[in-house]
Amino acid sequence: MPYCEVDRYQNGEKWDGVRLFYRRYGRGAVKVLLVIGLAGTHDSWGPQIKGLTGSLEPADDEAEAERTDEESGDAASPAAAEGEDDGGEGDGIEVCCFDNRGVGRSSIPPHKSYYSTAIMARDALALMDHLGWKKAHVFGHSMGAMISCKLAAMAPQRVCSLALLNVTGGGFQCFPKVDGQMLSLAFRFLRAKTPEERALVDLETHYTEEYLNEKVGSCTRRTILYQEYVKGISSTGMQSNCGFEGQVNACWTHKMTSKELDTIRSAGFLVSVIHGRSDIIAQLCHARRLAERLIPVARMVELHGAHLVSHERPEEVNNALMELIKATKSMMKPEEWSSQPENSSETGALISARPVSVTIQTDDGGNAAVAVYNLLAKLQLSFLYVIGVILMGFEHMRNIVKVMKPLLGEIKAYEGHLSALLQCMLKKEYAMKVDMQEHTN
Repeated sequence: MPYCEVDRYQNGEKWDGVRLFYRRYGRGAVKVLLVIGLAGTHDSWGPQIKGLTGSLEPADDEAEAERTDEESGDAASPAAAEGEDDGGEGDGIEVCCFDNRGVGRSSIPPHKSYYSTAIMARDALALMDHLGWKKAHVFGHSMGAMISCKLAAMAPQRVCSLALLNVTGGGFQCFPKVDGQMLSLAFRFLRAKTPEERALVDLETHYTEEYLNEKVGSCTRRTILYQEYVKGISSTGMQSNCGFEGQVNACWTHKMTSKELDTIRSAGFLVSVIHGRSDIIAQLCHARRLAERLIPVARMVELHGAHLVSHERPEEVNNALMELIKATKSMMKPEEWSSQPENSSETGALISARPVSVTIQTDDGGNAAVAVYNLLAKLQLSFLYVIGVILMGFEHMRNIVKVMKPLLGEIKAYEGHLSALLQCMLKKEYAMKVDMQEHTN
């Protein structure tokens, strides 16, 4: 199995290594690193792996053989080495996807302090080092897009292009829109203890109802996807509490500073921000805002779909990613990339280089409308956070009651036994006293 040790952490009195499980697909000088999101595993990138390389057959064994040949003295040609260095010359695409720390087959550090988008960005860079990739196109989804943003700011010289799918800016922006449906889904997610229960919740958060209810042969997509989700979750197991809480901590503490965004803007590579309009997990307004802050290197691509738009609209997403790779290869200027005309296609794609923000300027030049909107948004998100804490509290109390209930039953049983024993002892003691009195008389 292909693993890469990327970090070490202290576990009690000993030090343990953090190993990432990864897979490689395809062959070529164009390198693409796919970074998955919260609670997701590498195989969630299936539609993009197929679209970019034309195959879902892993190439890890062949890659290992190639590295062995190189170590034994078979040197690659200078032209090939140059193609690998710049990540954009030559034919063919090689893709690498992996399980982040805390999920799947990768290591699960025990404390949430071992998780942040910066730490996981360093994991991804260490994996690139392990693979011998000096540069790559970095594509991330959801939390993986946050990690990709951090990576691009930390090591811009190693990024050919950046694609951010269903991304937010972290912190309060991680909270979904507050409504009855979302609160119900959050409660069900916290209570999910089996792959079947988790799959039902995931389907409703990942896809639009329209997509789930589409007929495929004699059944709906919901039925087909449910079976696939249960199988996928069962194969890797339910994510551990440590891993989930750690990854949530990474999302919650994520923040891109103005300096980091300046670094990305000035690095010279192109950025594509791709988002589903019906995403209830990562709200579209946050992606638009990030794209706006990355002008002139960013292009906003809005598609009809939900949080897993990469699965719901794979052809459109893959086309957007291929356009980014081709534009990078042709050395398209950022201004040309970001000035592409707005286009609405039959598939529901809306490409807009410059997201428009509607504002109201006050007499003193202050942006009052935006300030009020941001304040209301934070109040709304704070309310959701409080509700989430309450729900988690109820869930913890419920688990405590579950654990304590049989224990209380046992305690009551022991009390009964002790009471009976005590009564027996008292009776014996009373009988002995009566006997002694009769003997004395």
